[in-house]
Amino acid sequence: LRKLDLLTAEEAGRVQEASSLPEQVRAVVDVLAGKGSYASQSLQTFIETTNSQLYLHITVYEPMVQKHLENLQNYYGNGLETGPLQRLTNLLLVEGLTDIQQKEHDILQIEATKGLRNVSKSIPLEKLFLPLSKVSIPPRISVTIGVAGIGKSTLVKLFVYTWAKGEINKDIIFVLPLTFRELNTYEKLSAERLISLAFPHITEPNCISAGAARTLLILDGLDEFKTPLDFSNTVVCTDPKKEIQVDNLITNIIRGNLLQEASVWVTSRPTAASQIPGGLVDRMTEIRGFGAAEMKDFLDQMFLDNRDLSGQVLHHIRANRSLHVMCTVPGFCWISGSSIGYYLKNSTDQSQETTAVPKTLSEIYSYYFKMALSSDWAEKPRETLRIEQAANNSKKIVGSLGRLAFYGLLKKKYVFYEQDMKAYGIDLSLLQSSSGGRLLLKEEMQSFTAYYFSHLTIQEFLAAIYYYTAAKRAIFDLFTESGMSWPKLGFLNHFKSAVQRSLQAEDRQLDIFVRFLSGLLSPQVNKLLSGWLLVKDEHNSFRSQAISILQGCLNTDYAISSRTVNTMHCLHEIQHTEIAKTVEEAMKNESLAGMLTPVNCSALAYLLQVSDVCMEETNLSNCLTYNVCKSLLSQLLFCHNLRLDNNQFKDNVMELLGSMLSVNDCQIQKLR
Repeated sequence: LRKLDLLTAEEAGRVQEASSLPEQVRAVVDVLAGKGSYASQSLQTFIETTNSQLYLHITVYEPMVQKHLENLQNYYGNGLETGPLQRLTNLLLVEGLTDIQQKEHDILQIEATKGLRNVSKSIPLEKLFLPLSKVSIPPRISVTIGVAGIGKSTLVKLFVYTWAKGEINKDIIFVLPLTFRELNTYEKLSAERLISLAFPHITEPNCISAGAARTLLILDGLDEFKTPLDFSNTVVCTDPKKEIQVDNLITNIIRGNLLQEASVWVTSRPTAASQIPGGLVDRMTEIRGFGAAEMKDFLDQMFLDNRDLSGQVLHHIRANRSLHVMCTVPGFCWISGSSIGYYLKNSTDQSQETTAVPKTLSEIYSYYFKMALSSDWAEKPRETLRIEQAANNSKKIVGSLGRLAFYGLLKKKYVFYEQDMKAYGIDLSLLQSSSGGRLLLKEEMQSFTAYYFSHLTIQEFLAAIYYYTAAKRAIFDLFTESGMSWPKLGFLNHFKSAVQRSLQAEDRQLDIFVRFLSGLLSPQVNKLLSGWLLVKDEHNSFRSQAISILQGCLNTDYAISSRTVNTMHCLHEIQHTEIAKTVEEAMKNESLAGMLTPVNCSALAYLLQVSDVCMEETNLSNCLTYNVCKSLLSQLLFCHNLRLDNNQFKDNVMELLGSMLSVNDCQIQKLR
């Protein structure tokens, strides 16, 4: 162009400063736009005869890129507030999944780790797909993990919108955001047809499949995919035009058999992310939860018109250690903040004498459901309904959604489509016109409509209510959806069955469901939901036997696992706290010596997570034997300041402690 006298030296310099070919093309076009028809004609002749790639960029790719940017800006710019999203602009850089992340339910992960990861490195969002050093290469496969409600999809929206505005990663020509919810609606696809269906304005998908334009493919929400990914039996496919099963398509893309030149970014809950072999992942990041200041800001945003209420809610959250840890997750903080705010707004001095601030999970969700199913909903005020009418509507909605929630949970299904709604007899018109729409959210896309519960725990609470109600009259095992099983009569038999199933489940996905089921038998929850979803005082018929069933699960030698700790949580939900209180009192008085039976050891393992006594220092001086120490190892890992003096430990115990300190999950910082 300089030889043709179409650019001055200064203009050529400006073009060369652009970081990529498309950026250089735009710079050239901008410069020549003011030089008349001769300049543009000369440019076209020059490009057509000397540089076919440049010609393609100007005539084909550039218009597609512009259309793509406009579409993404319009779609992702709606309702994205950048203020509360500062937390998402810096991700934790992790070396892989820890043992607890691969095996445990999201909530158990947060409780065990106190919502903190032992990670010192972080990476800014704008450098997520760049090399970490001058001698490394950009990652091809990146995985970002985070528990339910932490903000994975919000992170994707923030990235896509920021990129589409031209603020980050200008070297990437196409960012293609897809969700596994969307992929669930297809049976077979080719790589090119996937791009054409999801982005109709990309008329030349072969420019992406052939690697002519740098592309980032985003696959959001692996945990919502209907088919587990099987990398060991992947049928290899290298033809971007060949249609194959969608799960095979995804594994071939991740393996690099298809779209080899594209970068791929997968987001997922931790347990589902373990489906991708570690050797295929070039970079793993994790979304961190709220810090103290962010939690305060979040609650202030929730109660913008009432800062006093925001302060009271925060005070109650901070006063409850386990609740405070859970509220580091924005989705859970929203539910807890809403419930406590609803309680404080609607309780008088007189009613506060009979009902306490919600503290257990079941109490928090009972208030949340009562608020969501009544006319007192913060976002959509409605005419006040008579309490009887509201209660009847609630029973219909919860009845229809509860079965969907329960069997969805058993099948690890968290996203539902119209065929699912029909299969479970859910009247969509009733759902849309009622308060049930506050529990089950709707996402409409061009080719499908998806429904999903506003948080995983909402699905689990609904599932527990369905099971509780159905168990009182069921004559067959409710875990067998077809109804074909040995007869099982009586609520307590069904309760015992649910507890046993949760203890046997390898994936731990029933743990919180069983906590909620136990909580529905507590006097406080019955008081809250009687007349709405429960019958007044009916818990009295089952509560003491249910407590015995749960306590029976603790009488197992000195083998303490997260299952045992979850059983203690169940006893807390049912409001049977005697064992825990006895052990906690002994901890305060430093008189644990001689009283650590298997049951008391279970209580101690639970207290290491939730008790304020262990907050500053976990003092287990002069009370541990080899068996007790061995049984508590998995819980001691997460004590930051651990005191073990005067225990007369021998070499075998020291070997145990040595192995504990070398585990990836270990968060011990100070040991005496």
